[in-house]
Amino acid sequence: QVQLVESGGGSVQPGGSLRLSCAASGFAFRNYAMAWVRQTPGKEREWVSTINHAGDSAYYADSVNERFTMSRDNDKTTLYLQMNLLKPEDAAVYICTKKVFANSTLPIFRAADFPNRGQGTQVTVSS
Repeated sequence: QVQLVESGGGSVQPGGSLRLSCAASGFAFRNYAMAWVRQTPGKEREWVSTINHAGDSAYYADSVNERFTMSRDNDKTTLYLQMNLLKPEDAAVYICTKKVFANSTLPIFRAADFPNRGQGTQVTVSS
C-alpha cells in the first residue's frame, strides 16, 4: 500500500525558508518519478516540481523556479523540497505525489499520472 507522509511545514515570514520532507513507503521508491503540488482554498491544485526516479533531473513551475529545489534520497525513500525566498503567494498545503508509471519522467506532470498523494503539510507565509 502506497504511503506518502509529508512534514516540515510551518509559518515563516516573507523571504524565509522551509524544507519539506515526504516519507514514502509501500512501493519501490527508487523506480518512480515524484512530484510536489500545492493546494490553496478556492484554487485548483498547482503543480510545483517533478523529479525523475534517479534524482538527477528536476523540473519546476515558473512561479518557484530558482527559489525551490527538489531532491530525493532513494536509500531513505524520502523526498525533499527546499523552499527559499518564500513569498505570501507560496502559502498553501504542499502535497507529494507519486507517478503511476515506473521509470517514466515525461511528461513531467499530468494530474492523472500522479494519483497517489499524501495528506499534505501546511505552509504559511506572512509578516
